[in-house]
Amino acid sequence: MGRTDGRSRLVSPDDADDTGAGILHVDMDAFYASVEVLDDPSLAGKPLIVGAPEGRSVVSSASYEARRFGVRSAMPVSQALRLCPSAIVVRPHFDRYVALSREVMGVFHEITPLVEPLSIDEAFLDVRGARRLWGSPGQIARMLRERVRDATGLTCSVGAAATKHVAKMASTLSKPNGLLIVAEADTEAFLAPRSVRTLWGVGPKSAESLESRGIRTIADVRATPRATLDRALGASMGERIWHLARGLDPREVVTERTEKSIGHEETFHDDIDDVDALRVELRRLADRVGARLRAHDAEARVVAIKIRFADFRTVSRSVTLTEPSSVGQRIGDAAIELFDAIDRSLAIRLVGVRAESLRPAAGVATLWDDDAEWRRIEEALDGATQRFGRGAVTRAALLGGVRSGGSLPSHPRPEIHDH
Repeated sequence: MGRTDGRSRLVSPDDADDTGAGILHVDMDAFYASVEVLDDPSLAGKPLIVGAPEGRSVVSSASYEARRFGVRSAMPVSQALRLCPSAIVVRPHFDRYVALSREVMGVFHEITPLVEPLSIDEAFLDVRGARRLWGSPGQIARMLRERVRDATGLTCSVGAAATKHVAKMASTLSKPNGLLIVAEADTEAFLAPRSVRTLWGVGPKSAESLESRGIRTIADVRATPRATLDRALGASMGERIWHLARGLDPREVVTERTEKSIGHEETFHDDIDDVDALRVELRRLADRVGARLRAHDAEARVVAIKIRFADFRTVSRSVTLTEPSSVGQRIGDAAIELFDAIDRSLAIRLVGVRAESLRPAAGVATLWDDDAEWRRIEEALDGATQRFGRGAVTRAALLGGVRSGGSLPSHPRPEIHDH
């Protein structure tokens, strides 16, 4: 969820110059909240929070009306309600979000095959080769917004520019429900007054380092010697923002992406110190990770866990498997072994399991396959899940487990175009 609340919205006139602006960044407006309004129009125009109303749930999405009170994603719902007491809290419906995301991505692919999904609700499109078919970038962007609205009833914001970096900046500035075009020749003028915090990769610490040296805008970056940027940020980051400040971004729209990692985590309503219950939760999360790996036709070489204690101290541990695997049993065994080796002096509020160092599944069983039996079982579970839905068949050990029901799962990915 973006941080903009729509009050500083910038949009282009219908006759805006779109020369060279062949990269589009399309971002659905307050996607989860907008879907809830679509399904219940009585929520329109009201401050809306998507999340669970009780326990330690966090904000997954918020309407623009709620954002104007300072409500942000990943904020505890309890804090969001203190900022905006009149907000209506709606539980998330992830299956519905995924279904609509697929429709949206389908619209994108009708316009160009060069689509790079970034998340469930945003993507880059390269429309430079679609000019003969659909018109100029501005015409394509307007048509795309109409098609998304006609197909789903939802609005989106679009930035059109010569590079991915500037297109994403433009879409953010145009929200909600806007289109901002930056012609290639206007790139440096567009960038100059923007805060250094809008540059890709510049987080709070990097921004503080720059601002402490009087470097507050992108124009300031351009006026700063490269050596000064390197001292402030390090050579790699210094080089990156030196180029971005000048509108230079060589990244192309990538239509096929390889997942770097796949993970799930759970935050509990109440801190838990029951070791057996925590092991059950790790096992459940590992099974979900394994199922997603198999859905991606991928295997993991590394298994990692995240543990957050009652005092918010967070620790992570990882281990390299002897052989890459997509078997939940194997991933769970590794996760529990890592967990058992952690000094647990306090109760635990969050656990997570992640598969890392992914590679395409080998597809050929080795002579000594220790996971063969579990692989067959889990593939059968995959079939049952496809036929009857998730949770129809599960481990007996997971029945009646510690699931609180109040936390939000990892954000589901859009329609998969990965290897």
